[in-house]
Amino acid sequence: MRPRGWVRLAAFAGPSVVTQRSPLRRVPIAVAALALLAGCGNSPDSDNLPTRDPATAAISPTDTAPPAGTVTGLAPVRAMLAEQSTGQIAALDASETNTLYLIDPATRTDVPNSGVRTLPLPAHGAGLAQGKPGELLIPAPDRILRVDVAAATLSEVPFDGDARSVQRRDDDTLLVGTADGKVRTLSAEGKITRTVTGLASADALALTPDHVSVLDRRQTSVTEIELGKNDLGLALRAGDGATNMIADHFGRIIVTDSTGDELLVFSAGPLVLRQRFPVNSSPYALAYDQRSDTVWVTCTQSNEVVGFDLSTGIPTEVGRYPTVRQPNSVTIDQRTGDMFVGSAADGGLQRIHADDRKRGH
Repeated sequence: MRPRGWVRLAAFAGPSVVTQRSPLRRVPIAVAALALLAGCGNSPDSDNLPTRDPATAAISPTDTAPPAGTVTGLAPVRAMLAEQSTGQIAALDASETNTLYLIDPATRTDVPNSGVRTLPLPAHGAGLAQGKPGELLIPAPDRILRVDVAAATLSEVPFDGDARSVQRRDDDTLLVGTADGKVRTLSAEGKITRTVTGLASADALALTPDHVSVLDRRQTSVTEIELGKNDLGLALRAGDGATNMIADHFGRIIVTDSTGDELLVFSAGPLVLRQRFPVNSSPYALAYDQRSDTVWVTCTQSNEVVGFDLSTGIPTEVGRYPTVRQPNSVTIDQRTGDMFVGSAADGGLQRIHADDRKRGH
């Protein structure tokens, strides 16, 4: 293994494209030092990593434009996901009630709570991820929850640790990130087969064909792990306060830097920062529309959702719509292209139809 500092320096020295940023910001020495200290393998001193308080969504103003599309009544939510095979919208309650809402978007939108099923959870869910068709995965302390969307029932996979993120692979193995910076591989039977350590926290995971990328909010960094390996790979600083991360079907890794007001686009194998783009207004939640190859980003300081086309190498804004207040979650029904935005403040589920977005409404 190469010296830790050499690997981290190589990560910063790799090619990247800095787009539409004037003047170009210099990387502070402290920033580079944080990445250098992160290490390239299983680190015995991960508790001593330089960290910051995790960035969060900015508080939204109350006086903004009326939301686009339609809004139906719903309790405040903090995370949402459209299950791929059913199109059902799953939403985690923003309160401490540990409740999951399952929403059928085919029901009437003018009737509050119409088509909404409620499923109590046995623990606090940290987020939502796609499982096998018809299933949702919810990481939680000491377990991974599996939700059968059609039946509105759940089962548990016991887990040793505070699970903060999860992704399913095609062979039904699970990759699980923990609050103390571990990334564990679980077999289809739920047994731990591999553990990679060395991060401060593993808050979000993004799968590409040969790698899993890990968002560490406490270090505001992205680190890649080659699938099947036991060590951390290259890592890059992810702005000033990264909050969320997704991967698209092109293998791009998309990150919101809520503190630095930027959208960051990486590639994996090797990890390279390809694009940086100023979004402003504290970008937070992310969703990708495969039908139009558009990434949608919520901006909590302005109560807006903004769409970017990433195909040209420089993100191009293709849409901007007012949202419900405190838009901390967004998801796309990939079957229809309809977009759903959830309010973490006043409640309400906003729906912006794909056809309306095409017409610019």
